Amino acid sequence: MAVTKNLYQPFEIEYKEVNECPIVGHKHNFFELVYIIDGEGIQCVNENLFEYNKGQLFLLMPQDCHSFKVHSITKFLFIRFNDIYLKKQDKNWIQQLEFIFQNTNSLPGCILRNQGDKILVKTLIEAIVREHINKQPYHRELIEQLVNTLITIVARNSFMHVPEKLTQHVESKSPLHIIHYIHQHIYTPSRLRIEQIAEHFNLSVNYVSEYFKKHVGESLQQYIMNYKLRLVETRLQYSSMRMNEIAYELNFTDESHLNRIFKKYKGLSPSEFRKATNKGLITHA
Repeated sequence: MAVTKNLYQPFEIEYKEVNECPIVGHKHNFFELVYIIDGEGIQCVNENLFEYNKGQLFLLMPQDCHSFKVHSITKFLFIRFNDIYLKKQDKNWIQQLEFIFQNTNSLPGCILRNQGDKILVKTLIEAIVREHINKQPYHRELIEQLVNTLITIVARNSFMHVPEKLTQHVESKSPLHIIHYIHQHIYTPSRLRIEQIAEHFNLSVNYVSEYFKKHVGESLQQYIMNYKLRLVETRLQYSSMRMNEIAYELNFTDESHLNRIFKKYKGLSPSEFRKATNKGLITHA
């Protein structure tokens, strides 16, 4: 059975150089970014094996079980943060994290898809390591800003990744384009009316509805509502926003409307969901 590790502060940085001994399997109650400064080997995440090498970045979610088998001396940078860290951030920053939380299961292996971002991340990592080692005045505050930038880059690469279910047996990329459009305009209900979506993609209303359901497996309205509720879950677990603030941001009529819809789809009220996640009964949204 894998050992579960805990994080007793909002975030921490660890620089580690490992020889050819393995890092045994373990789980976390926090998020972890793992950057490979140098070296190569195999990473196991939830029984899936991935080769790692220099310049790669991995994201591990709470309760992921992972281990490393080191083939050559490897320099790791581990960046760990928990929900206390996330709840310190403002609403706009939480919105940037949405694609991470909603697409993590579709992001095996290195999460950097954009070649330009790999260069940028390398520079950020070098700055984080330098601040972590030298510990000059305000180094922790600077590291926090650098980590926030790094997480934003992860969010962008999550957004750019094509979900696997949309690449199988689909000749056109229209469903993916529509999904990205929905994600982009989720805070503007007028842009999510089916007539508006059809007009944006220069398609008929009936065609958009039928095509989306055929390739995604649910109707446009079902997808929009399910996505909104996943965002509600994200805020309940990783922010300190009040119910009425969440309802207003995601365009529910009021807090009562949010409570009713959430309970209908999820089987418990938003406040019950928040309490359950705080007690660890629900690991993540």
